[in-house]
Amino acid sequence: MSETKPLNWTPAPGIGYTVTRRPDGSMHYVFTALDPATIKHWRDFSAEHLLDADRLTRNLYDLRHIKDIPEDAIRTAIEVNSDPAARYIRLAVVVANEKVRTAIQEIASAALPEMSAAIRIFTDINEAETWLSRLLDQIV
Repeated sequence: MSETKPLNWTPAPGIGYTVTRRPDGSMHYVFTALDPATIKHWRDFSAEHLLDADRLTRNLYDLRHIKDIPEDAIRTAIEVNSDPAARYIRLAVVVANEKVRTAIQEIASAALPEMSAAIRIFTDINEAETWLSRLLDQIV
């Protein structure tokens, strides 16, 4: 098995998300806010990780604390998901309401499927984990 890529995530005061490594080496994000500072921090962190993306990863985004996704956050997520390296990501997003689900669907549908992350939306974190635990060729 190959070595796990360094996380290189540093918490900052007032940032509304955390990132930890999943047991398989992928990332688990938990968002509690989507203010401009959080979105900028997340965008910069994501861009850095996409620069040297070279293998398939299974990331989990927990957005259950988020009640609404601002338009600037949607635009930024579309930008990040449009990076060709995003195609290496299989992303389970856990949401708590239909408004957030609709925003995530907008983000997922805005980029070409062959050039963006494979995104699936869940309301149950255990179902998201089950989907992520499947072999990568069974996910899409």
